[in-house]
Amino acid sequence: MLKQISNLLFFVAMLSAFAAFAEATPSPTDEVRASVDAVIALLKDDQLDRDSRREKMRVVINDRFDFRAMSQRTLATNWKKASDTEKQQFTDLFAQLIQNSYVSKIESYTNETVEYPGEKLKGRKAVVNTLIITSSAEIPVNYRVYLKNGKWRVYDVIIEGVSLISNYRSSYQQIVKKDGFPGLLARMEAKIKELENAPPESG
Repeated sequence: MLKQISNLLFFVAMLSAFAAFAEATPSPTDEVRASVDAVIALLKDDQLDRDSRREKMRVVINDRFDFRAMSQRTLATNWKKASDTEKQQFTDLFAQLIQNSYVSKIESYTNETVEYPGEKLKGRKAVVNTLIITSSAEIPVNYRVYLKNGKWRVYDVIIEGVSLISNYRSSYQQIVKKDGFPGLLARMEAKIKELENAPPESG
Protein backbone atom coordinates (compact mmCIF):
# COMPACT_ATOMS: atom_id res chain seq x y z
CA MET A 1 0.00 0.00 0.00
CA LEU A 2 2.80 2.38 0.91
CA LYS A 3 4.53 1.52 -2.37
CA GLN A 4 1.35 2.34 -4.32
CA ILE A 5 1.01 5.68 -2.53
CA SER A 6 4.68 6.40 -3.17
CA ASN A 7 4.28 5.61 -6.88
CA LEU A 8 1.17 7.80 -7.05
CA LEU A 9 2.94 10.73 -5.41
CA PHE A 10 5.88 10.32 -7.79
CA PHE A 11 3.51 10.30 -10.77
CA VAL A 12 1.75 13.45 -9.53
CA ALA A 13 5.09 15.14 -8.93
CA MET A 14 6.22 14.31 -12.48
CA LEU A 15 2.99 15.68 -13.94
CA SER A 16 3.38 18.88 -11.92
CA ALA A 17 6.98 19.29 -13.06
CA PHE A 18 6.00 18.75 -16.69
CA ALA A 19 3.13 21.23 -16.41
CA ALA A 20 5.43 23.82 -14.84
CA PHE A 21 7.98 23.30 -17.62
CA ALA A 22 5.31 23.61 -20.32
CA GLU A 23 3.98 26.78 -18.73
CA ALA A 24 7.45 28.32 -18.36
CA THR A 25 8.54 27.53 -21.92
CA PRO A 26 6.87 29.57 -24.71
CA SER A 27 5.73 27.62 -27.74
CA PRO A 28 8.01 27.55 -30.81
CA THR A 29 5.42 29.54 -32.77
CA ASP A 30 5.19 32.21 -30.06
CA GLU A 31 8.94 32.75 -30.08
CA VAL A 32 9.29 32.80 -33.89
CA ARG A 33 6.32 35.17 -34.08
CA ALA A 34 7.96 37.48 -31.53
CA SER A 35 11.12 37.72 -33.64
CA VAL A 36 9.20 38.25 -36.89
CA ASP A 37 7.03 40.92 -35.24
CA ALA A 38 10.16 42.67 -33.95
CA VAL A 39 11.65 42.76 -37.45
CA ILE A 40 8.40 44.05 -38.97
CA ALA A 41 8.22 46.78 -36.32
CA LEU A 42 11.73 47.91 -37.29
CA LEU A 43 10.75 47.98 -40.95
CA LYS A 44 7.84 50.28 -40.13
CA ASP A 45 9.88 52.62 -37.94
CA ASP A 46 10.37 55.76 -40.05
CA GLN A 47 12.66 57.27 -37.42
CA LEU A 48 15.45 54.82 -38.23
CA ASP A 49 17.94 55.33 -41.04
CA ARG A 50 18.97 52.33 -43.14
CA ASP A 51 22.16 51.50 -41.21
CA SER A 52 20.50 51.77 -37.79
CA ARG A 53 17.57 49.64 -38.94
CA ARG A 54 19.87 46.97 -40.35
CA GLU A 55 21.92 46.83 -37.17
CA LYS A 56 18.81 46.41 -35.00
CA MET A 57 17.52 43.70 -37.34
CA ARG A 58 20.79 41.82 -37.01
CA VAL A 59 20.45 41.86 -33.23
CA VAL A 60 16.97 40.28 -33.48
CA ILE A 61 18.16 37.67 -35.99
CA ASN A 62 21.27 36.81 -33.97
CA ASP A 63 19.15 36.29 -30.86
CA ARG A 64 16.90 33.74 -32.61
CA PHE A 65 19.29 31.90 -34.96
CA ASP A 66 21.91 29.44 -33.70
CA PHE A 67 24.64 30.14 -36.22
CA ARG A 68 27.12 27.64 -34.82
CA ALA A 69 24.60 24.80 -35.16
CA MET A 70 23.73 26.05 -38.66
CA SER A 71 27.43 26.23 -39.57
CA GLN A 72 28.07 22.70 -38.37
CA ARG A 73 25.14 21.34 -40.39
CA THR A 74 26.16 23.33 -43.45
CA LEU A 75 29.76 22.12 -43.52
CA ALA A 76 28.77 18.54 -42.58
CA THR A 77 31.90 16.35 -42.80
CA ASN A 78 34.09 19.38 -43.59
CA TRP A 79 33.31 20.73 -40.10
CA LYS A 80 35.34 17.91 -38.52
CA LYS A 81 38.23 18.56 -40.89
CA ALA A 82 38.40 22.29 -40.07
CA SER A 83 40.62 23.68 -37.32
CA ASP A 84 39.08 25.48 -34.34
CA THR A 85 40.15 28.80 -35.86
CA GLU A 86 38.58 27.92 -39.22
CA LYS A 87 35.37 26.82 -37.50
CA GLN A 88 35.10 30.15 -35.71
CA GLN A 89 35.95 32.11 -38.88
CA PHE A 90 33.31 30.21 -40.83
CA THR A 91 30.66 30.67 -38.13
CA ASP A 92 31.30 34.43 -37.96
CA LEU A 93 31.15 34.81 -41.74
CA PHE A 94 28.13 32.53 -42.10
CA ALA A 95 26.26 34.58 -39.48
CA GLN A 96 27.00 37.78 -41.40
CA LEU A 97 26.01 36.16 -44.68
CA ILE A 98 22.64 34.92 -43.39
CA GLN A 99 21.93 38.21 -41.62
CA ASN A 100 22.73 40.31 -44.69
CA SER A 101 20.83 37.99 -47.05
CA TYR A 102 17.78 38.03 -44.78
CA VAL A 103 17.92 41.78 -44.25
CA SER A 104 18.33 42.57 -47.97
CA LYS A 105 15.24 40.50 -48.78
CA ILE A 106 12.93 41.76 -46.04
CA GLU A 107 13.78 45.39 -46.73
CA SER A 108 11.38 45.07 -49.66
CA TYR A 109 8.56 44.51 -47.15
CA THR A 110 5.47 46.42 -48.30
CA ASN A 111 2.83 45.54 -45.71
CA GLU A 112 2.64 41.87 -46.60
CA THR A 113 1.11 39.84 -43.77
CA VAL A 114 2.53 36.78 -42.05
CA GLU A 115 0.31 33.91 -40.94
CA TYR A 116 1.17 30.97 -38.69
CA PRO A 117 -0.85 27.94 -39.87
CA GLY A 118 0.70 25.51 -37.39
CA GLU A 119 3.70 23.82 -35.86
CA LYS A 120 5.01 20.26 -35.58
CA LEU A 121 6.52 19.52 -32.19
CA LYS A 122 8.68 16.46 -31.53
CA GLY A 123 10.50 16.46 -28.22
CA ARG A 124 13.01 19.30 -28.12
CA LYS A 125 12.70 20.01 -31.85
CA ALA A 126 9.91 21.61 -33.86
CA VAL A 127 8.97 23.05 -37.24
CA VAL A 128 7.11 26.37 -37.24
CA ASN A 129 5.11 26.91 -40.42
CA THR A 130 4.57 30.45 -41.66
CA LEU A 131 3.00 31.95 -44.76
CA ILE A 132 3.96 35.31 -46.19
CA ILE A 133 0.80 36.63 -47.84
CA THR A 134 1.41 39.04 -50.73
CA SER A 135 -1.03 40.56 -53.19
CA SER A 136 -0.23 37.84 -55.71
CA ALA A 137 1.07 34.80 -53.81
CA GLU A 138 1.40 32.88 -50.57
CA ILE A 139 5.03 32.05 -49.80
CA PRO A 140 5.64 29.22 -47.31
CA VAL A 141 8.59 29.80 -44.97
CA ASN A 142 9.13 27.11 -42.34
CA TYR A 143 11.56 27.42 -39.44
CA ARG A 144 13.28 24.38 -37.95
CA VAL A 145 13.97 25.09 -34.29
CA TYR A 146 15.28 23.29 -31.23
CA LEU A 147 15.09 24.05 -27.53
CA LYS A 148 18.33 25.33 -26.07
CA ASN A 149 18.57 26.80 -22.56
CA GLY A 150 14.83 27.43 -22.47
CA LYS A 151 14.76 29.23 -25.84
CA TRP A 152 13.68 27.97 -29.26
CA ARG A 153 16.60 28.59 -31.62
CA VAL A 154 16.46 28.36 -35.42
CA TYR A 155 18.85 25.90 -37.07
CA ASP A 156 17.37 25.82 -40.60
CA VAL A 157 14.85 27.69 -42.74
CA ILE A 158 12.79 26.03 -45.49
CA ILE A 159 11.70 28.55 -48.13
CA GLU A 160 9.20 27.24 -50.67
CA GLY A 161 10.31 23.70 -49.93
CA VAL A 162 14.05 24.38 -50.21
CA SER A 163 16.28 24.01 -47.15
CA LEU A 164 18.64 26.93 -46.61
CA ILE A 165 21.21 24.62 -45.02
CA SER A 166 21.02 21.99 -47.77
CA ASN A 167 21.36 24.68 -50.43
CA TYR A 168 24.50 26.16 -48.87
CA ARG A 169 25.93 22.71 -48.06
CA SER A 170 25.82 21.61 -51.69
CA SER A 171 27.58 24.69 -53.06
CA TYR A 172 30.10 24.96 -50.21
CA GLN A 173 31.18 21.34 -50.55
CA GLN A 174 32.09 22.01 -54.19
CA ILE A 175 34.03 25.15 -53.29
CA VAL A 176 36.01 23.41 -50.52
CA LYS A 177 36.81 20.53 -52.85
CA LYS A 178 38.07 22.92 -55.54
CA ASP A 179 39.64 25.80 -53.58
CA GLY A 180 40.06 24.47 -50.05
CA PHE A 181 38.82 26.08 -46.86
CA PRO A 182 40.69 29.39 -47.44
CA GLY A 183 39.00 29.69 -50.84
CA LEU A 184 35.58 29.22 -49.27
CA LEU A 185 36.21 31.88 -46.62
CA ALA A 186 37.42 34.31 -49.30
CA ARG A 187 34.27 33.79 -51.37
CA MET A 188 32.08 34.29 -48.32
CA GLU A 189 33.81 37.58 -47.48
CA ALA A 190 33.31 38.80 -51.06
CA LYS A 191 29.60 37.87 -50.98
CA ILE A 192 29.09 39.67 -47.67
CA LYS A 193 30.58 42.89 -49.10
CA GLU A 194 28.34 42.54 -52.14
CA LEU A 195 25.23 42.21 -49.97
CA GLU A 196 26.22 45.10 -47.70
CA ASN A 197 26.63 47.43 -50.68
CA ALA A 198 23.55 46.26 -52.56
CA PRO A 199 20.45 48.53 -52.67
CA PRO A 200 17.23 47.17 -51.12
CA GLU A 201 15.34 44.72 -53.31
CA SER A 202 12.18 46.09 -54.85
CA GLY A 203 8.97 44.35 -53.78
